[in-house]
This record gives sequence, C-alpha cells and structure tokens, in this order.
Amino acid sequence: MKVEFDEDTCIGMFQCVAEWDAFKKDKSAGKAILEDSDEVEDEIFVREVPDDAELDAKFAARSCPVDAITIYDDDGEQLIP
Repeated sequence: MKVEFDEDTCIGMFQCVAEWDAFKKDKSAGKAILEDSDEVEDEIFVREVPDDAELDAKFAARSCPVDAITIYDDDGEQLIP
C-alpha cells in the first residue's frame, strides 16, 4: 500500500497528524508534511505504508477535509478517497 500526499492542496487542518504519526505539522508553512516520503512531482509526496500502519493511513486520508491524501493498494488501484 502507498500513500500520496499533495502538499499544495493541504490547508493545514492537521487532522492527518492526529490519525497517523507519519504526518507532522510544519507550522512555518502552515501545512502537514509526510515524513520519509519522496517528492515524485512538484509538491506531490509518496511513501510506502507499513503493514502495521495501514488502518492509520486510511484514517488520515479519510480525515483530510480537502482530499490531499490518496491511498493506493499494491496494484496501484486507488482506495481512498
């Protein structure tokens, strides 16, 4: 499972931070950041989701009010949103 985070879309509500510890607050930018991720496009960050964090990652994606977080299964199919 992979998570994709669109930092440009993020509005800094930080619900994702409360749901999964891979997200941290960047108060200077007013946005969340996805730790241990790779920037694959301008302000689009991707990382693998550990097996033991899949539920947390899904909750983080569902809690985002602007759908800045997308979850993909191992086959590349979009699961959330």
